[in-house]
Amino acid sequence: MDTSVNFDAVDRLVEFGLSAAVAQRMVASMNGALDAMNLPGRQLGAVDTAPQGFWIVYEGKPAGPFQEAQLIQLIAGGKLTKASYVWKPGMAQWATVENSPEVLRLIVLAPPPFVPTE
Repeated sequence: MDTSVNFDAVDRLVEFGLSAAVAQRMVASMNGALDAMNLPGRQLGAVDTAPQGFWIVYEGKPAGPFQEAQLIQLIAGGKLTKASYVWKPGMAQWATVENSPEVLRLIVLAPPPFVPTE
């Protein structure tokens, strides 16, 4: 029996075991670092249970908060456009819908106004 073949197999098993252990430690370290990050607008230890809606500027005044379904109704009624201003908790300042991907998505997906043709 060739002992060098057996030692090569053992060496490979040890190498694989060490690689797996190192990978596990790296993943655990990264998860710990990501969990410890303090994101703006995030309160440590607080559980966010209430859905956060958007505020809009309507007729020159802030109004809201509005949930997605309400925003869709405002878009359909022509009261919310790409030029409208929106804000939600966590945003540093008011932004136009055109610069707010979450609300812009609703406008892009909204059907155009229906105009019957005769």
